[in-house]
Amino acid sequence: MQSLHTTVGLAINENEPLLLRDFQKLLERLAPGDAGYEHDDFARRYEIAVDESVNGHAHCRQLLLTGFATLLVEDGKLVLGRWQSVFAVDLDGPRHRELAIQLDGEFAEVARETGNQAQLVELEITRQLMVDPDAVALPMRRLMEAGGKRVRPRLLQLTSLIGPRYDPLLAASLAAAVELLHNATLVHDDYVDESTHRRGRPTVAAAEGAERAIAVGDYYFAKATRIIAEIGPTAVTSTMAEALEAICASQIDDVAMRGAFPGDRSSYVRIVKGKTAALFAAACASGALLSDAPPEVVAALKRYGELLGIAFQMADDVVDFSPSSGKPVGLDIRQRVLSLPLIYAAEDREVGAEVRSLLQGSLGDREVDRVVELVTSSDALRRVGDEARGLVEDALRELEAVELNGLRSTFVSIARSAVDRTA
Repeated sequence: MQSLHTTVGLAINENEPLLLRDFQKLLERLAPGDAGYEHDDFARRYEIAVDESVNGHAHCRQLLLTGFATLLVEDGKLVLGRWQSVFAVDLDGPRHRELAIQLDGEFAEVARETGNQAQLVELEITRQLMVDPDAVALPMRRLMEAGGKRVRPRLLQLTSLIGPRYDPLLAASLAAAVELLHNATLVHDDYVDESTHRRGRPTVAAAEGAERAIAVGDYYFAKATRIIAEIGPTAVTSTMAEALEAICASQIDDVAMRGAFPGDRSSYVRIVKGKTAALFAAACASGALLSDAPPEVVAALKRYGELLGIAFQMADDVVDFSPSSGKPVGLDIRQRVLSLPLIYAAEDREVGAEVRSLLQGSLGDREVDRVVELVTSSDALRRVGDEARGLVEDALRELEAVELNGLRSTFVSIARSAVDRTA
């Protein structure tokens, strides 16, 4: 929303008397009514009508009306959140300021599980990236625009509908912070794993270098945690902090386990609980906490999220052996990343001995291709897929005693689609 001839200053603020006075003072600082403006020096401007009004201050473009002032419009209607107002202040004509328009927000109840929720998250992610320095924002924007399933924010928004206090704007802000946090972990993971591609595009480390990748990951770790802390309540902040701690600890364990490659199932599950499932569980619990759901409901949703997170990672491991994974097939083998299909293939009666022998040596292109061939020809991928689907059913059983406000089918759909996929 911009104009070549700016005649109004636009700000979005809470409708509260002290803030309104702050807004009036801001206007006066930006374009004082009693200041002299070259625009009003008609001796220097030619062919100006005699009755031309003095309005130089009205032409202080992009002081308030900028690309960062965005308003959400859906179906031709302006969407404002509770406690939000839009003030359009007349800067033309007489030197004193006049309030031309005031629109007060009342966020109506949105349809459950409609596109509105996802749009709110995408809008918030875009808004957060727009105000960041280009050095960190551009690499993160490229990663976010490359895709991503947005499962974690969707789970958070879904669970925020469970309790009696549903606030779609707060839920969208928290969901966006979770997605930023998740992508920050990917930036760091790709650097540690020396991965060249993510979602079919070069990783931040490959495109920008190691130092930039570390800075981008650190910046969005910090930013996401600040957003989460500002939203509150304390229980949400603590839940997210615990998840972040688990993610970091499991990353250390993951690197340490590469000396015992390909590892074993128990070590794999322990690491996946921290590296992937912790944020799934935290997203589910935080949405419920945000909506004041009862403690037993929060606990059940958290267990659902953890089991779903483990199953999701197992499905990812299977997808990694497919050309549609978005990264070169066999990359995890070359980098000795823990993978359950590889663990099961190494235990296989028919191909296990050859898999173990290959993994003990240097892993060049020929060796990696042969390991991929052995894994795909064995029963390992089917075995992991069956185990992932079993965990999904376990996750759904955690919700059997929970009142889900008519959303049970959505929880089922999200869980099953998380493992029944090819990318």
